[in-house]
Order: sequence, then structure tokens, then C-alpha cells
Amino acid sequence: MHAPPTAPSTAPRSAPRRHRRSKALGFAALAVSLLMAVPTAQTAFGEESQQVQAIPGGGDLGPNVHVFDPSTPDIQGKVDEIFKKQESAQFGLDRYALLFKPGTYDNINAQIGFYTSIAGLGLNPNDTTFNGDVTVDAGWFDGNATQNFWRSAENLTLNPVNGTNRWAVSQAAPFRRMHVKGGLNLAPDGYGWASGGYIADSKIDGEVGPYSQQQWYTRDSSVGGWTNGVWNMTFSGVEGAPANSFPEPPYTTLQTTPISREKPFLYLDGDDYKVFVPQKRENARGVSWANGTPAGESIPLDQFYVVKEGADAATINAAVEQGLHLLFTPGVYHVDEPITINRPDTVALGLGLATIIPDNGVTAIKVGDVDGVKLAGLLVDAGPVNSETLIEVGPENASADHAANPTSLQDVFVRIGGAGPGKATTSIVVNSDDTIIDHTWVWRADHGEGWGWETNRADYGVRVNGDDVLATGLFVEHFNKYDVEWYGERGRTIFFQNEKAYDAPNQEAIQNGDTKGYAAYRVDDSVEEHEGWGMGSYCFYNVDPTIVQGHGFKAPVKPGVKFHSLIVVSLGGQGQYEHVINEVGSPTSGTDTIPSQVVSFP
Repeated sequence: MHAPPTAPSTAPRSAPRRHRRSKALGFAALAVSLLMAVPTAQTAFGEESQQVQAIPGGGDLGPNVHVFDPSTPDIQGKVDEIFKKQESAQFGLDRYALLFKPGTYDNINAQIGFYTSIAGLGLNPNDTTFNGDVTVDAGWFDGNATQNFWRSAENLTLNPVNGTNRWAVSQAAPFRRMHVKGGLNLAPDGYGWASGGYIADSKIDGEVGPYSQQQWYTRDSSVGGWTNGVWNMTFSGVEGAPANSFPEPPYTTLQTTPISREKPFLYLDGDDYKVFVPQKRENARGVSWANGTPAGESIPLDQFYVVKEGADAATINAAVEQGLHLLFTPGVYHVDEPITINRPDTVALGLGLATIIPDNGVTAIKVGDVDGVKLAGLLVDAGPVNSETLIEVGPENASADHAANPTSLQDVFVRIGGAGPGKATTSIVVNSDDTIIDHTWVWRADHGEGWGWETNRADYGVRVNGDDVLATGLFVEHFNKYDVEWYGERGRTIFFQNEKAYDAPNQEAIQNGDTKGYAAYRVDDSVEEHEGWGMGSYCFYNVDPTIVQGHGFKAPVKPGVKFHSLIVVSLGGQGQYEHVINEVGSPTSGTDTIPSQVVSFP
């Protein structure tokens, strides 16, 4: 959302790794040291002895986690105090988690600002009930909700005071495991602009009203109705969803989600904190908790290294090697080497938008080619020294079969610039087969501090090399070249939202050989099978409105490559698209915001 100029780069990139999986290949190696040996004082013979020193698991959740129970005095005052600090702190350093023990809370209106997560501590959303609201509005930005990012609500039941809860958000603001006993309004007061959003594993008894929301994705949920759509409303596995009718109304509806696994979450078992890790579901429809206790595994907190501000990458990595999971408390973490996870089934869960900044151009997170790693609730913020990558899932040429137990990324967000200068050649690289990308916003900043065509240079957003990778809720915006590139076989994307980089200085800066501009979403010519549903790309070339983008999407014309419900939009006529995909679809034209749509391709 917003930006100016400078000059382009034509530096070539290295060729992507190509592979085809043989299912017979590869069992993931899992060698890990159970304890870290550290040298201690010399013996009488001048030789160093070795002493085993374990990193302790568990402990308190740190100063930025606020835990409430129904008897806590002045809950509303504390919630209001945090909101006042966070309401407009778009690029601030404070991070908060507001956690509510099971019980009933009366007369609560929890307004949620930047870098604030609110969640119930029950195993089921119905364990923690607000007779009140969890609210996001846009008064801080004159009724414009297009910058209501980086916040979340999870695992609560709401009885809204006036019958409808307001959740007026845009990207990186998930609404998960929520039960609203009433309606849900996704627009700000006054129905100003909004550009969200994401709902999963939630039950809204009443009607959902997106109103001014440009696009929205809802997964594995239940709704009492849905009022309208602007450009792209996509549903998979949603009971009560409107029938598929794209482009008018612009509803893309899949009866089930082919593969899903809900995000891990912290809860209380009596007085003991545990993390619940939901089980993978296939062809899911409706919420995972409808019958009470969801299917999955509970992990006691003492099996987690509770990471607090000041922890370094070496200690975090030693904890993983020792056999601990990771729970990042709300804060900002600088790492001078990658956080490396090579142990199967490791959970790395962030609270309160825990933020990882790679120093000196390192990669922030590297995951091995192993089963079942869960990355969730983390924001990776690029540093001023260029990182070749920010997140890598699997090493180059990864080939192990993870179909039974895939790695997942859930509410894992990336930011380049905005909070200050940042650079990264490619934000996320997925090499491991079967990976699930469930709600990510990968964003090259177009406002804030430290942005500009070269200042926060970031050529590529997401590159998928692994086979059988599924993306549900893929938001990738403003990259200097390709926003998404897909090289693996049998990839699937359900819902894609993109804006091309606003700040391109001129046509030459985005020229891609003979092609006008880089596609928002490109499937490599070598790919035989790929499928996508409910996908949109928008342009707003406000620095040079004469820029023409050849197409929003590019893919080989093959029987196994299929797209459903594609849309491109020229926002206010600032720049134009010639086609939707390849040379298919009519051009956008004129100064009005009129979309061009393709129902199916080929």
C-alpha cells in the first residue's frame, strides 16, 4: 500500500534448482545431540574437562505476555492502555500477547492495535467467553483500514454487545479458532477502504459482511451467511459459504480444503501451560473443534525453550539440538546466524508477532528436509545488509517424501523495509516437498522508513521448488521482479493476493526482456501440473502511471496446468495490464478501477 522511486537493477539471478521427486528416495536424517557440551576449568594435568550443561525448558512467559482471569481487576483498563500505545505504532518495537484463562468475561471491548495478539487459553474456543467484543477499527488512519496489519485474534467466543463484532483489517491479521455468536463486520466504521484478510477454523453464527473489503479468504470454517464481495472472495471447506459464482458475484468456493493443519496454540491444562499441535486434516470442511476436543498432540511447556528478548541464535539452536521446541515470547530478536531446525516435528511458535531480524545478511530461519516442522506466528524483518534468503524450508535438492507429515508455515510474515532499510534477494524459498504454506504476507514495504526502488531492493518474494506444495492464503506484494515463482510439480494455491511494486520509476525499470513487467505469479515452463483458485493481482504505478504490465500471471499452456477465477485490477488507472494470464484476458484501461477477469485457464 503506497511508494516512490530510484533506479532498477539488472543483476542476473542464479538459476533455480530443478528437481523431480522420486517417492522412493530419502528418509530424513535426524541426527541431533541431546545435550550441549561446554568446556570448563582445566584439570590438574592441564587438560580441559567437559561438563554437560542443559538448556532448561519451560519458565515464565516474560513481561510482554499479560494473563487475565475473570477476577483480574480492571481488565478493560489494561487492555485500553496497551491499545493506546499500539493503535498507530505501525513500525514500533513493542510486542504484546493478551491471554485469557478459561471463564466468562463481562463488558469487555478489547481493541487490538499493532503487534498485539489476543487469545483464549482453553483447549476449545468455547472455554473462554467474552460478553463483549474484540475490535479492530481504523480511526487512527481516518477510517482507512488498508494499513491495519500485524495483529491477531484466536481461540475465543464472543457475544458482541450490538450483535456484530467489527474486525476491519488488511494483511497479516488472522482471525483463527474464533466463535462469534452473532455477525462479523470486516469493514471500518464509515465503510472506508480495507484490503484483507484471513479467517480459519472459526464459527460465525450470524452473517459476515465484508462490505468494502477488496478480497478475503476463509478456510475450514462455518458462517451463517455472506453479504457481498468486491473483487475476490474465496472459500475452501466453509459451511454456509455462498455458491461458486465468479466473477459476479466474485465468489470462488471449494467444498473442502485438500490438506490443512491448524496452527499450534498455547493453552492451560489446569495450572500447566501446554502447546496443542492439531492433527493434519484431509478434505476438511468446517471447524476442527466442533465435537469438543480437537484431534492432535499436547506438548508440555517444559519441553519448550521459552525464548526471551536478548537470546541469541547460538542458544536457540543449541536448545533445538538438545530436543526442545521453541516458544518465542513477544519481542524483537536479532540473529547473527540462521535459526536452524533439523529435528523432525519441532514446533517454533511465536506469541505477539515475535520478530526476527537477521544481521549481516544471514538467512533468518533454515528448516531441514525433515518431517513435520511447524513454524507459526513469526514476523521476519529484513536487515539493512542484503540477505540472499530470509526463510528456507529444506536445503537445495531436498527430495524426501513428507506427504504423511508435512512441514507447515502458518501466520509466518516477511517484511522488507518500512521499519528501516532492509534488503533480501528472495524472501521465502521452499525446497521441501509437501510443505503447507497457510497464511503468509510477504511484503516489500511501500511506506514507512527505508523504502524506495533500490533502498529496500527485493527482487523475488516466494520461490517454490518442492513438489506437492500447497498454499492456502498467499499474500505477496511489491517485489522488484517476480512476486511468486513456482518450479515444483503438482503445486496448488487457494487464494492469492498481490500488488505489483508501486514505486517502479519507469517502464524500463520493470522491463523483462521482451515482456512488459514481471508476472505477479509465474509457473515455470517445465512444470506439467499446477492448479490455482481465486487469485488477484493489482497495479498502482503512481510514480509513472504510463507503465504497462503485460500480464498478471504467466504459466505454460498444458493440460495439467489449470487456473480458476483470476483477476487483475488497475487501481484508479495508475498503470495498466494488457492481459490477465499470458495473452488471455482483456486489458484494463482508462482511469476507473475496472477489473479484467478470467474464469478459467486454459
